[in-house]
Parts: sequence; structure tokens; C-alpha cells
Amino acid sequence: MLDAICAQAERYPAFEPIELDTKALDDRDAALAHALYDASIRRWLTLEFLVQQGLKRPFSELEPALRAVLIVGAAQLVLMDRIPAHAALNEAVEWAKRRIRPGAAGIVNAVLRRVADSAGQRMGPWDGSRESIPLPDGSRRLKYVSLPEHPAGTLSVAASMPRRLLDRLLDQHTEEEVRALCAQTLTNPPTILNITHAQEPIPSGWTKPHERDGHALWIGPRDELAPLLASRGDVWAQDPSSSEAVESIRNLKPTRIIDLCAGQGTKTRQLAQVFPEATIIATDVDTDRYRTLSKVFEGHERVRVRSMAEIKQAERGRADLVLLDVPCSNTGVMGRRVEARYRADAAAIGRLSRIQREIIEQAVDLLTPDGVILYATCSVDREENHEQAKWASERFGLLVGCERATLPRTGGTPESTVDGSYSVLLGPRRGRGG
Repeated sequence: MLDAICAQAERYPAFEPIELDTKALDDRDAALAHALYDASIRRWLTLEFLVQQGLKRPFSELEPALRAVLIVGAAQLVLMDRIPAHAALNEAVEWAKRRIRPGAAGIVNAVLRRVADSAGQRMGPWDGSRESIPLPDGSRRLKYVSLPEHPAGTLSVAASMPRRLLDRLLDQHTEEEVRALCAQTLTNPPTILNITHAQEPIPSGWTKPHERDGHALWIGPRDELAPLLASRGDVWAQDPSSSEAVESIRNLKPTRIIDLCAGQGTKTRQLAQVFPEATIIATDVDTDRYRTLSKVFEGHERVRVRSMAEIKQAERGRADLVLLDVPCSNTGVMGRRVEARYRADAAAIGRLSRIQREIIEQAVDLLTPDGVILYATCSVDREENHEQAKWASERFGLLVGCERATLPRTGGTPESTVDGSYSVLLGPRRGRGG
């Protein structure tokens, strides 16, 4: 696990999604490794701020391995209660002795002791003060240290939200909405199933209701989820905000649908259920995702997986509906994609915006004269959402309809937690259709 954090420290801020290899660990140790990794990445800026209080030079100037062990040690001392402080300190110091340069162990010992001293008692919900930090289930008082004085600086460190992204969010949304978004990113996201189209019950005791109709929380055995989803085409993992995109157009009657950015097929499954008379052509430009798609829908009576080249050649002008669940900044799902917040700056979003427009242009060529595009993201950024709809309308004469946006939020319980998303229906072209 520390090796994975070290690799991320080398990349910072360009964190990449990493799957921890815990096959050699028993279930308890594997769960702890995942929890430590998640806490370290999710709260990197919070932990960096606390670690910096004990350093004589900037944290960013330390070698990656030293940054990694300090972050993981601080995560155990401040964010987790089940690991005794002395055990966390000893493990960090011993790792530094074995894996870093001579003298690193002394730095780790001194800095983490100061972090341990700064960790006060647990309290109730975070009140926004500079003398505490929020936790998923309350807050922790800080001793001998205060968060930055500026309100945005306080929230940035407390929620581990890069200031450049936080300022961008505050420019586009209300302060209350942004605070709710930040709170949601600190919680471990629940596994939510879309059971709207379930044709038979899920085994008793494996789910409980989500507050959104047609969705349920998975509370069953971890090792039973994948087999269940593999065996059922009528149930899949999907947050309510994601499912709303396709549900918002269920009044349409398409006979030929192209899912141009199908990923691993979540919305493809949904399309097949919502539009039982339609033929669906699905693809993805990513080789691994395309391979997964091919396996998931092998033998399906109405879903055909085709390469992008085949679609461009054979499907031009034939689609009644093109779904574009486009690559985006993931700013609506930062609770699930914990690394996304560190990459989402103006330059990165600008690059994604250009890619999104290229994909829209490809989709327009596939439409029948009365065809429509369902454009969807898991972003909360206007440049990727509302501005793209406006651009497509002006560039191609497409009508804008069924526009909806959801911001991430949690009411403090898994059943009240939802991600952020956006979708809009584009088309048909003005002067065509209804």
C-alpha cells in the first residue's frame, strides 16, 4: 500500500486511479490497506497541511517516499481511531529505516509525533471552524494549529479540495452548494444498485432502500456482488444521478440507438431496458473497456458491440438516438474518484471540453434527420455541461431540451447520498421533427 502511495506522490497532482493488489493479505489486512490508501488520497491536502507544521522545508520538496510515509502515518493518527498512535508511529519509522535514506526515520518520528499531538478529541458535525477538521462521521478538534484564515482557504484544507478547483466551483455554484459537495466527497460512497427494471427479487438481506425510487444500497456479502451483477441483466450498479439521464428521455421511441462512449456498459444496460424495441450499437475507444463490453453483451439479442471504425462506416445517418456519456473531469463523482479533484484545473477541463466537442461532431454525423443526442457527464462544471449544450445548439442548429443538473450531496446517511451529473437532449435540428 505504501508503495502505491509513493507512486502517487511522484505523480502529484496528476494522480491516477490505482487498484491495490491485496491478494496476498487476509480479508482484515486487505480492508485496512484499502482504507488507509483511500484516506491518504482522499484527504491528501488536509494531511499535507498538518504534516507541514512539523517540517522546516516545504512538503513538496521532500522525496516521494518520505512524503508517502508521512501522509499515511498522518492519516492513521488523525483520520482513523482503531490503530493505536504508537503502532502507527513505529510502523512509519521502521518503513522509513528500511526504504528511505539514512536520517529519514528521525524526520518521520519527529513530524508524526507533532501530528499526533495536534489531533484532539472527536466532536459532532464540523461547524466550519479553523480549529477542527471534518470527518465522515463528525469532526476532530485540532490542538496547537489552526487552518488558514481565509474562508476559502479553511474549506480547501479541511475538505482537501485544491484551491484552484474550489474557487472555480464557488464561481459557478452557491457557497451552500459547494459546501454540500465538499462534504459528500469526504464520505466513503455506498454501492447503489439500479433495481428499477428488476424482474425477480434480490436475495433477502442483501439490499436496503435508497431514498430515490428504483435504487437500493448493497449491504450483502462483498464477494456476492460481482456474481449477482454478472448473472442479471435487469440489475446493475448505478448512482441515481447517473440513471436520471436515460430516464429523462423514456418518452422517446427510438428504434436504433448508438452508445458511443459506452465504458463498461452501465448505461447500455439501462438503454436496453428502457427501450425494449430498439437495436443498440455500443462501442468505446479504450481497448480494455471495449473488450469488457464485448464480453458483457456477448449473445445479447439487441445489443451489438462494434468498433468505432465500423460505426463510422456503417451507421452514418442511421441513429434515432446517440448517447454520449463523454469523458469528463469527474467533478460530480469526487467521492468515488478521489484522485479527480487534484487533476481538475482550468487547463485539464479545457482539454476535455475540446474532446467532448469532437465527440459531439462525430455523433451528429450518425443521426437521422430527426435523430437526437443525449449528452451526459458526471461533471458539475459549466464548461463541460451547459456551455457544451449552447455550443452544439449554435454550431449544428440542435434544439436543447430535457436539460438537468444534479449536484453531489449527502444527508449524512448512505441512503441519502447522491453523486453529481448533467444531461441534455440535443436535437432534432431546427426545422426538423418536434
